[in-house]
Amino acid sequence: MGSQWTKDKVYIKAMREGYRSRAAYKLKEILSKHPVIWESDNVIDLGCAPGSWLQVLRESVSGDIIGIDLNYVPPIEGVTTIIGSFADSAVIATVREKMPVVNVIVSDASPKLSGHKSYDQAVAIELNEAALSFAIEVLKPSGNMIVKSFEGEDFPFFLKMMKKQFFSVRAYKAKTSRKGSTEVYIIAKKFKGKEFDDEEGEEEW
Repeated sequence: MGSQWTKDKVYIKAMREGYRSRAAYKLKEILSKHPVIWESDNVIDLGCAPGSWLQVLRESVSGDIIGIDLNYVPPIEGVTTIIGSFADSAVIATVREKMPVVNVIVSDASPKLSGHKSYDQAVAIELNEAALSFAIEVLKPSGNMIVKSFEGEDFPFFLKMMKKQFFSVRAYKAKTSRKGSTEVYIIAKKFKGKEFDDEEGEEEW
């Protein structure tokens, strides 16, 4: 692990408290400000590696939890993990079999960055769109979603897509994000369901 990580106080705190990454505190912060997950909920975590959000979810709910990632995730007691792409129809079919009712979907997934800002943001929005498409397929009506995105010229377009699918949508900048980061979390409540595809969600800022 490079020096930029070992000097990070949040990273050090995460290691001391048994979390797999500093991202655990982002989810904790988001849920403290925007409680979209209830104790009995079934939750899916997209792009879950290395598993810190899964750890927080396991502490927070008694329902079923599924994590999906292209990479292997070391086991967490009481959590099911699926290796594969959440854009894959076979993965979606497996999720439907294992979790007939999905209350909440969360995603802290990020693409591999090239350093070219406009390209990286386009790829990130593509990943966001895949997460939203997954949610449209499996999330129950009135379900909630948290998804990480990145500020830039394409971000308003994706935000508008989210507003078409959820009754309440707001963007949230986590204080636990690294200084200078363009990452922003979209908190979406009350999924409309496919029959409401053409309606706009309410804007909340």
